[in-house]
Amino acid sequence: MLVDRVADLLALVQLQRALSEFGTGKILLTLAVGVLVLIAVDYSWMLYLHFKMPPGPLPLPIIGNTWLLPENKPWFYFEKLAKKYNAPLITFWIGRNPTVWICDAWCASELLDKRAGIYASRPRMVVFGELGTGQTNLVTMYYGDRWRLHRKLTHMGVGLQQVRSYRGFQNDESKVVAYDLLKTPESYVSHFERYASSVVSIIGFGRRISSFTDPIITEVIAVMQRAADLNVPGKKFPMLMETFPFLAKFPNAIAPWKHGLGARARGRHFFYALAEEAANNPKQQQCYSRKLFDEAPKHNLAPEEIASLAGNLFGAGSDTSSSTLVTFVLACCAFPEVLPKAWEELDRVVGPYRSPSWDDEPNLPYVKAFVKEVFRWRSVAIIGGQPHAPIQDDYYKGWLIPKHTWVQGNVWAIHHNEREFPEPDRFIPERFIKGSEWNRPFPAERGYMTFGWGRRVCSGQGLAEQGTFITIARLLWGFRIEKALDENGKEIPVDIFDFTNGLNWRPSPFKCRITPRSPEIKATIEREGQEALANLAPYEGETKYRMSKFYQQQTLR
Repeated sequence: MLVDRVADLLALVQLQRALSEFGTGKILLTLAVGVLVLIAVDYSWMLYLHFKMPPGPLPLPIIGNTWLLPENKPWFYFEKLAKKYNAPLITFWIGRNPTVWICDAWCASELLDKRAGIYASRPRMVVFGELGTGQTNLVTMYYGDRWRLHRKLTHMGVGLQQVRSYRGFQNDESKVVAYDLLKTPESYVSHFERYASSVVSIIGFGRRISSFTDPIITEVIAVMQRAADLNVPGKKFPMLMETFPFLAKFPNAIAPWKHGLGARARGRHFFYALAEEAANNPKQQQCYSRKLFDEAPKHNLAPEEIASLAGNLFGAGSDTSSSTLVTFVLACCAFPEVLPKAWEELDRVVGPYRSPSWDDEPNLPYVKAFVKEVFRWRSVAIIGGQPHAPIQDDYYKGWLIPKHTWVQGNVWAIHHNEREFPEPDRFIPERFIKGSEWNRPFPAERGYMTFGWGRRVCSGQGLAEQGTFITIARLLWGFRIEKALDENGKEIPVDIFDFTNGLNWRPSPFKCRITPRSPEIKATIEREGQEALANLAPYEGETKYRMSKFYQQQTLR
């Protein structure tokens, strides 16, 4: 043993002499040359893909095209690139990774719908995925058996076969919105948020949300909006970690650029606590959380999975549905000429002594078209949700789309293509009425692509469409929605381009006037609102959890 150690020491001394003779400068030069060779090889591969893939700006070594990203709303920029290259889809490099942006409805239908089996997975997402929910959440999960299980469990809560059974309390909550607008119309955004959050809370936890001051609205929607911001491509932190993924490996304590992402809260997740509370409460109404806990032993569901399945209801239903209704109000203010036709139809079919119901839907073609135009005009999920990724190399019109590539649908560009939607920034419900001069062919049966595509289409689409129709129909029937007036009685203009920057965008705050259309309608709203509150009484209840306090307590443990 002693002989071996002496031999090792002698070898080390010889190595040190050799390095000394070679010189530190030569070592550094060799390393520099090696790095340059690696960069050159890597860039050669980038250039090879650049000329094989759909057109786009020439990428630079390492940083790709990240430096070209605008500060806000990159979907406008990608739309311009598609027009510049006269292509239905373009390639844009985020660091060393090419991303494909689909800016054409027919291309999106061909790739993401007709080839859904290929484009059903997710790409690597550092910020929203690896530093977020990872492989415990349906939204960020790679395609496979576990994803199929989560999709099945989600359909148990908001699948098309389930949502019709929710019409009773969804209709009542919509009546409460109209009732609340009579009392405090200036708080219309808060009323919409309460309504949307209450519907998904009843579904998920068997408990309605009776006041817009309930912290579960203000705190949870704020978190959901923050999460939506994390998937908008950008050249600032934290999204810059998509360009330089190695930066995500640093501990939070020495990595302020991570903005706290990746920190694992101690104890159970907030949504798991809410779900467990609802499932174990014998007085609580039957709800999705109870179903999850019944299914958990069969599928070995981890607490994080239960948390994500329950929490996704809020992510898919609260922020997005309320934002759609705010967009509806903006459209009414900006385009008052579209309202008289809706009023005429509603007065003829419904009258002033009851509000619209789902039974009226077949007889309200203009109102149905109005709702579709809301979804089209300013789609909330402006880039169609999370990115898709092909599970194998694919080709479209001779262009290569490599396996695992980030593929994103640009809903803004799709819904603002002059070919399908002439004068796209105008709000024109007739686009969705067959035989109208504004109606054009469109690959999707609904006429819009607001909820995504293929096997990754939004699970809550049926619930959102159902609730949006009845609420917009009721608000059109019940109210005049107009621009606000200044101190001189003049209308205050609204800006149809002033929207937030998140993945789920909504109009920036604006004032408006919301007044009942007639005394008879006002009396009906009051009567139906009081009846609805009585119907919803079994869902009244409180939770002992608050998101902010919950995580503070968990951190102290």
